[in-house]
Amino acid sequence: MAVPKKKISKSRRDMRRSHHALVLPTWVEDKETGEFRRPHHIDLKTGRYRGRQVLVQKEKPSEESSE
Repeated sequence: MAVPKKKISKSRRDMRRSHHALVLPTWVEDKETGEFRRPHHIDLKTGRYRGRQVLVQKEKPSEESSE
């Protein structure tokens, strides 16, 4: 069984844990739509990324045609 040779000091332990902090995700406002989105991600509502159309919008089936 692994047993530490020496006690880890509080300072050393806390320095190791300094990278464990939780961070809130960053959101930016889209220039075209004004919606908030993650930076470097596709805007899923419009399907655009960096001014280009990347995803094709799906057409919603109209309710009138189902009758």
